[in-house]
Amino acid sequence: MERKWWHGKTAYQIYPKSFCDANGDGIGDLRGVISKLDYLQELGVEIVWLSPVYCSPLADQGYDISDYYSIDPRFGTMADMDELIAKGKERGISIVMDLVVNHCSDEHEWFRRACADPDGPYGQFFYIRDWHPGKKLPCNWRSYFGGPCWDLLPGHEDKIYFHAFHRKQPDLNWENPALRREVYKMINWWLDKGLGGFRIDAIINIKKLLPFCDFPADRDDGLCDIRTMLARAEGVNVFLQEMADSTFHLYDAFSVGEVFDEKTEDLPKIIGDNGYFSSMFDFAEKLVGADPRGWYHWRRPTAEEYKAAAFDAQKRSQGVGFLSNIIENHDEPRGVTHYLPEGERSDEAKTMLGGLNFMLRGLPFLYQGQEIGMENVTDWPIENYNDINTLDEYQVALRAGLTPEEALAAVARFSRDNARTPFQWDASPNAGFTTGTPWLPVNSNYTRLNLAEQRGRAGSVYEFYRQLIALRKNPRYAQTVVYGDTLPYRREQKNLMAYFRQADKRLLVAGNFQKEAQEMPLPGDVAAVLLNNLDTLTQRDGRLILQGWQFLVLEMA
Repeated sequence: MERKWWHGKTAYQIYPKSFCDANGDGIGDLRGVISKLDYLQELGVEIVWLSPVYCSPLADQGYDISDYYSIDPRFGTMADMDELIAKGKERGISIVMDLVVNHCSDEHEWFRRACADPDGPYGQFFYIRDWHPGKKLPCNWRSYFGGPCWDLLPGHEDKIYFHAFHRKQPDLNWENPALRREVYKMINWWLDKGLGGFRIDAIINIKKLLPFCDFPADRDDGLCDIRTMLARAEGVNVFLQEMADSTFHLYDAFSVGEVFDEKTEDLPKIIGDNGYFSSMFDFAEKLVGADPRGWYHWRRPTAEEYKAAAFDAQKRSQGVGFLSNIIENHDEPRGVTHYLPEGERSDEAKTMLGGLNFMLRGLPFLYQGQEIGMENVTDWPIENYNDINTLDEYQVALRAGLTPEEALAAVARFSRDNARTPFQWDASPNAGFTTGTPWLPVNSNYTRLNLAEQRGRAGSVYEFYRQLIALRKNPRYAQTVVYGDTLPYRREQKNLMAYFRQADKRLLVAGNFQKEAQEMPLPGDVAAVLLNNLDTLTQRDGRLILQGWQFLVLEMA
């Protein structure tokens, strides 16, 4: 594998609206991020991805961009952004922004011009079709946020436009070379400013199966999951190669794709040497338990399912390229709530889960609050939820016959708002996030679960993540931790996840995924204990006794 500047880094995602509010208006901002750069440096991260801070009406929390060249005043100014990039570089931190180019906002100038003249050049930037009431829609695909992917074009009764997400997020027509040139120009404008790269949102969606057509309905609304179409669409590779060659490759920029539904044979093209992206997120574990009928039918993965998904993803990518490994992000529930059994939220369980994910081959991506073990909210009424996806799934559950209480319980487990509650800095009012009224309520557990309580406390989740990051940087072990193969060990043993990281050294990573102790045969002599989330280490007759939720990294002789 060709060595790249970002391979040994640890990345960290910031959801700016909920990270740190510097001006007291209840919304996190760029000045707040700048004020926490020393904290991020102390933690050890060297790549920071910001969720969108562009101008936006926030129909989908900034993933509906109305101006790619401007910072939304809620978050600050372009001068703030320039300062963040510069001060990040002073601390060895590269700033990465979100790149949202499957769609824009219906308030973007391109869409306004398309509405004014659907047959003109900007009408070709979108998927606009003639239509009249009573006529069949061009396809029966269901948008990600519910309902058909088609809506009336503003100002017109005889034309409709396509949107895979919210109706305020019209899809861009990537079949149009003029649109693509505008996108590439914008990307390079940001890279010229010194940006380290981009996280690329929903990128596989840019290629539609054309002409539009119907598929069998999978719910009683007569629509089908849009992913049915994505599985059949061909040709996205042409767009991705052109984009990479026209932008990222010119700057040696870091790029990480939000890639679903990729074909296995395309993986080398996506993340291999000279691939479209530097890396792509591993969503295999997240998809376990998903159900097309809706969140009310989803379930949490078991330990065995989590292990199988992680190992299969490692096998698929080994020798190909780097995955970006996550247990949560802004679109997911909190990982410690999702993957750990109900009632098991101890520091030991949280560090076991975090350590198992972090030590896999690939780029570790932490999401804000993960480093202190932030959890799902448990006590909200439906009125507290802001996320449009959650509100839609609540209605889906009600239509399926669940009571309001049952529907709330179902969507609360998977709501994206779980990850969007303000960062819990300390036990002061509003968890130290703002002096005003937070835009989204703070999780009520903040008085006991916060950074100030964990900082400097031996055995805390925060201090454990600092140890993990330090091990990745340790020159004695970096070759193995960064580039070593992942070789599963004792895969058949229930509720044990163990694997070797093997290169110039041989490291054994093991986590007991249950509260009861269990034994594991030791495959040789232990030369050194590199990490242990407990104070004890018990060996007996060539066997290791793992206590409940114990996590270990051992250097084998």
